[in-house]
Amino acid sequence: MSEQASPQPHCLKCGQPLAITQFRCEPCDLTLDGNFDLPPLARLSVEEQVFVTAFVREHGNLKKMESLFDISYPTVKNRLNAISKKLDAAYEAPNVKSAVLDRLSKGEITVEQALELLG
Repeated sequence: MSEQASPQPHCLKCGQPLAITQFRCEPCDLTLDGNFDLPPLARLSVEEQVFVTAFVREHGNLKKMESLFDISYPTVKNRLNAISKKLDAAYEAPNVKSAVLDRLSKGEITVEQALELLG
């Protein structure tokens, strides 16, 4: 699979990825400023995103993927494995303690429940 550029824009001067710092709703005249990350799927190259989209549309049918992309079964598997590795690298498991404390601070659980969950 040839590697295409990521859909994330890059600086024209130094080539580093540009940070996403603002979202805007024109009809509401609402602007949200901050530092925002692209979701893992959006970090894939355009070619990889097309491949994942086709895989989902074909309900994971590898035979249909072979036919659609005119590639062999091992090539389909290799592409899926490579994409999977990229997605795994982008995924961070939530910290259990942080999640419990977050729920506690939101009032979703009691102190006793938090202590029990933290064990």
